[in-house]
Parts: sequence; C-alpha cells; structure tokens
Amino acid sequence: MTAEYNNTRNSLSGFVIPELCNVTALSILILVAQLLTLVLLFAGGPVTWARLALMSLFVHWVALMSAGLLCLTRNRLAQMGLVVGALSAFALIMVVTMVVGITADRLLAAPYVPIDWKQLTAQLVISGIITGLALRYFYVQQQLRVQEQSELQARIQALQSRIRPHFLFNSMNIIASLIATDPETAEVVVEDLSELFRASLNEAGNQVSLADEVDLCKRYAGIEKLRLGDRLNIEWQYETIDRRARIPLLTLQPLLENAIYHGIQPLPDGGTIGVRLWQEDDRVCVLVDNPIPQANARRSEGNQMALNNIRGRLNVLYGADAEFNYGRIDDRYEVSLSYPLVSDRDGS
Repeated sequence: MTAEYNNTRNSLSGFVIPELCNVTALSILILVAQLLTLVLLFAGGPVTWARLALMSLFVHWVALMSAGLLCLTRNRLAQMGLVVGALSAFALIMVVTMVVGITADRLLAAPYVPIDWKQLTAQLVISGIITGLALRYFYVQQQLRVQEQSELQARIQALQSRIRPHFLFNSMNIIASLIATDPETAEVVVEDLSELFRASLNEAGNQVSLADEVDLCKRYAGIEKLRLGDRLNIEWQYETIDRRARIPLLTLQPLLENAIYHGIQPLPDGGTIGVRLWQEDDRVCVLVDNPIPQANARRSEGNQMALNNIRGRLNVLYGADAEFNYGRIDDRYEVSLSYPLVSDRDGS
C-alpha cells in the first residue's frame, strides 16, 4: 500500500488522466455524451429520430474509444510530463475522431462519393474544443490533488514529528532520577525514548506491522507508567487478527497518548485504558477507550487536531475504505478505526 501511495504521489508531476474504465466513470461519460448529442442535435439541422440515432452513435463511439485508449495509455502519458502528455492525449482523441468520422462517412455515403471534408473538419473542431475543455478540467483537478496531497503530507509529518515537550522533559527527569537508584531501568527508558524519536522521524505515510506499532505503544506506556504509577492501567485485547497486518506508523500511539493525558492524568485515582484490536473479514479494527474526568467532559482543541490528523492519514492511504469515529459513550470516551487489511506480503 505504501508503494502504491508513493507511486501515486510521484505520478502527480506528469499529466495524469483519471481512471475512465470503471463503472462510475463510464456511466458519467455515457451521460455526458448523450447530453452533448442533444445539444448538437438542437444546435442546427433537422430534428429527427434518425439524425438523433446517427449522431448519438457517432458521439458515443468517439467517447468510448477515446476513454479506452486513454485507459491503456494513461501510465505512459503520465511519464511524458505535463505538456507532452496533454498534447499526446489531445492528438490521440483527434485521431479517434477522424477515424470514426471517416468510417461513418464511408458507411453512410453512396459509392464513389468523395469524403465530406467539410463535415469532418466540423467534427474535428467540435471534438477539439470539447477535448481541450476536458483536458483543462483534468489539469485543474490534478493541481487540486497536488495541493491536497501537499497539505495532507504536511499534516502527517506534523503529527509524526510531534512529541509533547512536557513528555520529553518528564522522561528526562525519570531517567535522571533512576540513574543512581536503578540504572538498568534508566537504560530501558533511554532505549524506549530513542525508539519513539526514531519513529517520529520516519518518512510520512510509511506503514509498519501492527505488532511493531503495538510494541511502540507499549514502550511509550512503559515510560508513562513510571510517571503515573498504579494510576495508569492498560488492558490489551487481541482477538483473531492476522499477525502480518500493517498499520500507518504512529496511529495507535497518539490515541494512547490522548487517552492518558485527557482521561487518566486528571483523575486522582487514575483509571484503565482499553485497547482492543481485532479483524473482521478483510478489515483491521481498533478501539481505544478511556474514562472521562468530570472536569474534562469535553476534549481539548489539541486533541481534536490529533484526531483529525489521524483521520487525514487514513484518508490519504485508504480513501473511503477507512472508517474513523470518536465520541463519548456513557462515562467513557471511545475512538474506533478500521481499514482494509494490508499484510507484509502486499508490499511496504
């Protein structure tokens, strides 16, 4: 999945033709072609069923053949660069229009009647104008995608590189206090802290095995456990799940961090955080819940920002296939997410 994501991001530097060979795109294409047929029909000439049928057949042949060829060549066009790719796509559609136009002229004309070049030129002009508008629309959509990807990448990087300053200071104080009394534990804390920083500096968009992400969370929880003591309890529940399942890096850790800072830390007696991971068919599901202090019934703005960033990361990698929900249920705050299963063998 990460390789696919990186390929998509890199392809944005060229001229990218949208995927036109799926049911949704073809349905829209056929609808637009029919609307264009009606416009051309009423624009001039006699309005007859025969003329409507012939014009509709011509427009749909041009549209569908052009869509099919663009689907076959979209990867090659994306490698050509913006100008060359756009001109190549334009020339390809013009060739299709000419071939269909000449074929239609020869099938309908009487024997030995020369080609009606005037009509063919008019067809090419109309096709050129519509093609130019369509390619311009694709270009604008591509630029919007580039901007959206850049903004989401910045948000992803901000989330991954974000380690709370007071957590760092608390960790350093814990290390300093343990050096004299328990140097082995101090060494473990240093190793755990280094792993957290290494993860925060990793490339945005990377995915790791679910086991590695859980291990990172346990390292983080171990450091917080030294600070909060018996006030912090975490119940891990592992149900049937593929051990090769992968997850976007630093997805669970911010959820656990929010649960500790907004749920456990304000409670004098602490509480228990529940972390449940399971698999439903081909989807990975995660649920994190924590108690809600009475004085902190509403989440802080910073926490909402972290949740929105995680939602953005899931949307970048999985689109509409990802689900992310959070809110208060009774006296606990729950955050749930699910996304398509991607195992180690699917690529990294």
